[in-house]
Amino acid sequence: MLALRSIRSSLRRTLALRALAHQVRSSSTTGHRQQEGTFYEFCTYYLKPSNVEEFLYNFKKNVHLRTAHSELVGYWSVGFGGRINTVFHIWKYDNYAHRAAVYKALAKDKEWQERFLIPNLPFIDKQESEITYLVPWCKIGTPPKEGVYELATFLMRPGGPALWGDAFERAVSAHANQGYVKLIGVFHAEFGLLNRGCMFCGGLKMRTFGQPGDTGHMKTPKSCLLVSCCRRQELFLEPVLIHLITLCVL
Repeated sequence: MLALRSIRSSLRRTLALRALAHQVRSSSTTGHRQQEGTFYEFCTYYLKPSNVEEFLYNFKKNVHLRTAHSELVGYWSVGFGGRINTVFHIWKYDNYAHRAAVYKALAKDKEWQERFLIPNLPFIDKQESEITYLVPWCKIGTPPKEGVYELATFLMRPGGPALWGDAFERAVSAHANQGYVKLIGVFHAEFGLLNRGCMFCGGLKMRTFGQPGDTGHMKTPKSCLLVSCCRRQELFLEPVLIHLITLCVL
């Protein structure tokens, strides 16, 4: 009898875990956005400090060779938050076949290889790539050409936008409606750091150090509103990471 009860209990646990696993898998996508195929690749390059300016100059001079193959949303350098001497860029692709075709073409593009890639590879200390989708309730915005940009990262509970999308939308809207930023996009990572939500804003007007009347502190965005809202909803597991970045190429 005890053995039979143990078997039944074990069976119930197994079935419950399978149901939960199916539920998490089915809700981990970004819905119709994935079915459309369009995604955004977040590329992060950690540069050697002595070569940052040279790398950025070379990229600006040769960016037309790269954008001939696929669309560049923007190219930024990290000013505050996280690791400095870092450049961050976003590329748009129609689907995975499109990305594969672009990389194949780049490998055969001798001008791109010789004028930029080969000479500048020694300046890169580390590279990271993440595949992200826009959450279903957000459309990509046009990055403004002035001001500072804010990239806020959240490690969310497993389940994807189907689980935390509504609450996160309310939190992001409360943040964006303060009027000091322009919302560019809200993304969900599919490959890379999983269960990650990213909010990307631009056009921040910030007072810098050394100006008349400066009290020694920089006027920072009121991201605490967004953080507080997310915490009340118990949306994320890890602390928020906020980067302030400046535009290099658009």
